[in-house]
Amino acid sequence: MSWIAGIDVGGTFTDLLALDPASGEVRLAKVPTTPENQAYGVLAALDEAKLALGEVALIVHGTTTTTNALLERKLAKTGLITTKGFRDVLELGRRTRPRPYGLTGWFEPLIPRELRLEVPERMDAEGLPVIPLDETAVRDAVRRLIDAGCESLVIHFLHSYINPAHERRALEIARESWPNRYVTAGHTLLSEYREYERGVTAAVNASVQPVLDRYLERLRSELKRRGFARDLLVMQGNGGTVSSAIAAESAVNTVMSGPASGVIAAAYSAAAAGFANAITYDMGGTSTDVGLIRDGVPEVSSELELEYAMPVHVPMVDVHTIGAGGGSIAFIGEDGMLRVGPKSAGAHPGPICYGRGGTEPTITDADLILGRLNPQALLGVKGAVDMDKIRRLMLEKIGKPLGLDANEAAAAIVRIANDKMAGAVRMVSLARGHDPRDFVLFAFGGAGPLHAAAMAKELGIPKLLVPARPGITNALGCVVADLRHDFVNTVNKQVQDVDIDVISSIIERQIETGKKLLEREGVAIEGLRLLHTADMQFQGQTHMLSVALPGPKVTREQLQQLFEKAYWTRFEVELPEIRAMLVNVHTAVIGLRPRLDLAVLSDRGAGSAPRNRSAWMEGGFRNTPVYLRSALPAEIEGPAIIEQLDCTTVLEPGNKLTIDKLGNLLISL
Repeated sequence: MSWIAGIDVGGTFTDLLALDPASGEVRLAKVPTTPENQAYGVLAALDEAKLALGEVALIVHGTTTTTNALLERKLAKTGLITTKGFRDVLELGRRTRPRPYGLTGWFEPLIPRELRLEVPERMDAEGLPVIPLDETAVRDAVRRLIDAGCESLVIHFLHSYINPAHERRALEIARESWPNRYVTAGHTLLSEYREYERGVTAAVNASVQPVLDRYLERLRSELKRRGFARDLLVMQGNGGTVSSAIAAESAVNTVMSGPASGVIAAAYSAAAAGFANAITYDMGGTSTDVGLIRDGVPEVSSELELEYAMPVHVPMVDVHTIGAGGGSIAFIGEDGMLRVGPKSAGAHPGPICYGRGGTEPTITDADLILGRLNPQALLGVKGAVDMDKIRRLMLEKIGKPLGLDANEAAAAIVRIANDKMAGAVRMVSLARGHDPRDFVLFAFGGAGPLHAAAMAKELGIPKLLVPARPGITNALGCVVADLRHDFVNTVNKQVQDVDIDVISSIIERQIETGKKLLEREGVAIEGLRLLHTADMQFQGQTHMLSVALPGPKVTREQLQQLFEKAYWTRFEVELPEIRAMLVNVHTAVIGLRPRLDLAVLSDRGAGSAPRNRSAWMEGGFRNTPVYLRSALPAEIEGPAIIEQLDCTTVLEPGNKLTIDKLGNLLISL
């Protein structure tokens, strides 16, 4: 058993990349995603790759099960037991609004008020008991929630991040009678101050726990029935993997699993190609995800807000997502202006070109009209595309209302989509103090390389890197991802008052817990990597900066200097008269899996002469050479189009392309 398979479920396609390290053989598959049950798409991808599951040593799975369940509110019925007087914390939230202007918008907490019950107990802000836990009230609340039909339970007490004694005891009591294992205590996920964010994170975990557990159980059972004898690993939002046997215990960690796998693959591939700093640009069928890699390490944040009033404060790869993918629908807004996204045609019915009943023009349809995609070889479409139908609907829905012909309407759609995606790159770079010109743009996803050159020109980025298999890079991320567990504890003291011995003991405890989890998973690893960070702020501020620590032991002077340096890098401001605060201490315990040689992904053969096709570039249509990537010369200049199974790359006029030893395309503007 030697095959390693990575399977990533996207909004439109499910991608598979399987490697046999012993022989260097690579197998690929790309099948439509099955939203009704993602497991069907996973199994279909395995079938298409013709993998005998008895020969597979490891499967790593990136899933959108939890993310979709939250966004679509298809959640388990969940109850909450909390401190008396605090049942409405989840609903009161912060002083924000769904929309910045006017008293409009919509918000519904994950747990309705009638299922949020209170019990007498209280810890103060120092973790000292004020009111003892009323165990009889806890038993009564558990019974009432069971009678109300709740499948999942959250226990969330005030200040349990600093002293979880009451939460631990309530957890023991609840497990005596709760009919399943779906019981979440807030401190076990997040030992961090701020009751609202911690409570919502716990509620998210409980609400999706049964959904994820049932999905993984079905998938494991079907894989076992087909001959798969090993464990299934699941991608987490932090960019690491976890055994499927324990993934549901912290189901919230799998939110943003899919985007994270792409960033991990980009970091791995860019480092192998000699680039430590990269902006990742993943344009798929439904959305575009943008992230930042510095010194070979993806940026990680604990400040994700999945949607309004749904903060998920567990460490996740910091990805900015916008609704601009190949399937994003173009339409005329109420103001008469052309809009692109965020609504998507998805996998069913998909863009018009799929021939499955779609009638709304999308970015993919626009690229076809502009000659940038090959209508005779569109992935996921059997036979040739009906171009006459696409042009007719483009003219009817977009062209006529704007006084444009079909070509002009398509060009307008592409320009607006590029502008939206460039804005997303600015959000992860310029808005955070980074000059995008200092980074390589790592373009992947089924549609990323199609638009990357135009975006790079807009942003002034001098170089692009297109990996060997751009359309299945997320699946590669699953293959190369390490095991990872993250831990956070609140300190919330001025740096000058911090007890350094206490900080060291917190970090050592986090390391020990992570090592035990890695042992429990039983997956072979080659070594251990530890990352330590601190959340810091100036006294009186609400927002924090994450500061990398040099190791488990650090002095007060180092903390102060590291924070001042990070603050200057971000804001170019010095505030020596304000005291710095150490708020949280984080540790990531990473189990390193065996490294892979990415050269096996390249299938480059001898160069051959291109064919030509009329294609739209900035300024109009021009006769453009079209190359097969497997037969690409060592150097070419744009304009040019490069086609391969999983994606198309467009070189704008003036671009220069070379190929490195790993088969990556390096494009200079």
